[in-house]
Amino acid sequence: MATPERLTLLLGGAALGAVSMAAYHKMNQPRPMAAAVRPSPPPPSMPAPGPQGKPAVADPRENARHILPFGFPGPVSDIVYRNAYVTSYNRRDRNPNWVAEHLTKDTLKRADGVDRQNSKFKEDDQIPVQFRARLSDYYQSGFDRGHMVPAADVKNSQLSMDETFYLTNIAPQVGEGFNRDYWAHVENFCRSLTSKFDNVYVFSGPLYLPHQEADGKFYVKYQVIGNPPNVAVPTHFYKVIMTESKGKYSVGAFVLPNQRIADSTPLEAFKVPLDAVERGTGLTFFDRMGPSKASVPDLCKQTKCEIVLSKFHKAKKDAAALPS
Repeated sequence: MATPERLTLLLGGAALGAVSMAAYHKMNQPRPMAAAVRPSPPPPSMPAPGPQGKPAVADPRENARHILPFGFPGPVSDIVYRNAYVTSYNRRDRNPNWVAEHLTKDTLKRADGVDRQNSKFKEDDQIPVQFRARLSDYYQSGFDRGHMVPAADVKNSQLSMDETFYLTNIAPQVGEGFNRDYWAHVENFCRSLTSKFDNVYVFSGPLYLPHQEADGKFYVKYQVIGNPPNVAVPTHFYKVIMTESKGKYSVGAFVLPNQRIADSTPLEAFKVPLDAVERGTGLTFFDRMGPSKASVPDLCKQTKCEIVLSKFHKAKKDAAALPS
């Protein structure tokens, strides 16, 4: 298992991999399309004269009208707003870039009649069809449909709980030992923070980190599930946490490998600097805090950072310890 220093190094040089384009293209031959009428590009415009009759330097944005007369190709990150979370969806990897939530004691209260059994996984119709993660991608893939915002965080509304089952809030996770265990413990840790802090803000998402192989070189390799291959399997996942009480803040960042993790592993073994997650994801967290962001206290110095087993997992662990 990677040490915190090793994770920081890998995060600093993280890059996204790609499946074989030739193989992918073969499995995704485009359907014939009707011939389109090509619009005429806009006529060139001359820059206005500058001071003393000298020609003015053309605005590069004006030049873009002639370079891209038929539109900007992207990339596009779809922002989807739900009742209990906001997500940024990556069309290429068919996974979220990040999913954000805000936890308080009140939001975690269970409402009458709310039951996870009433919720079903579903494709997100807010995403264009050609870029959607599909339910069939996960079928017999060997991976769980892992929540970024867990259903247990939104027991105050059946609608909000149902919305956590959209595939824009889901990524492929190893089941036994991770999604069903250690990742769930980290989720429970996040919820437990509301007993000490008034507001808990959590960002969750995937990472695709390089791995050093026998030749000493680093490679980014990850599986892609679906037929044809459609959804990237992250190598790691992150949780970035900001807490607030009475105007005082603290922050913590954790990166976990997408693999079995023993319950005995300390949570702080996965603690990394916030800027390491930012380098690895290409994201900027809490930018509205301005320069003060750099001096926000360490969450793990304000409270004990340790996994918290739910009643369900405690019972599961106790049952496993009983003699057969």
